[in-house]
Amino acid sequence: MKKLRILLADDHAVVRAGLKLLVNQQLDMEVVGEAGDGLDACQQAKTLCPDVVVMDISMPEMNGVQAAERMRHICPQAKVVILSAFADEVHIRQLLSLGAAGYVLKSTIAEELTRAIRAVVSAGMYLDPAIAGKVVGGYVNPAFRTKGEASLTAREQEVLLDVARGYSNKEIAERLHLSVKTVEGHKARILEKLNLKSRADIVRYALRQGWLQEE
Repeated sequence: MKKLRILLADDHAVVRAGLKLLVNQQLDMEVVGEAGDGLDACQQAKTLCPDVVVMDISMPEMNGVQAAERMRHICPQAKVVILSAFADEVHIRQLLSLGAAGYVLKSTIAEELTRAIRAVVSAGMYLDPAIAGKVVGGYVNPAFRTKGEASLTAREQEVLLDVARGYSNKEIAERLHLSVKTVEGHKARILEKLNLKSRADIVRYALRQGWLQEE
């Protein structure tokens, strides 16, 4: 099996050690380099040509925002996954506009990082489910193409998109003038038709299907 080659960039050695252990435990991944600042990350990316660069935002010499922008030019084939403590829409949209393919919150690294690495390589983009709803609304293309999607009713499509945008069942009920029980019923049928298991799966599904596009 050809392993995905990962470059880690974080100014905290302890964090890098933890990330390295997590990544190297995966049968399909290996860490090929480590950097303690954004400038070093760019230099190593140019030399190592990794498949994925996992990079913190807050770093000395050159921060993650600046590094992500430079990375797009010096190592365009590498997918950049941002690690951040910031969950605000401004940071997320800024990094996506600069070419980052993934955005994972530091609070959920253990659960989401390896999933994000695989997703950006295979599907092109990944957002931590905890923050996907903040940006889905501005990026979603509501074209439904697959057989499962085609079987959804118009109301189910509305519910699906609102779930992907991060609205709760109660909020969706209020937006669509339905009861919470009715929304839950629609969501259950959506999950069944699309062979999904949870709200997070719906967000990931929206991402994989290419509904997230830059404005």
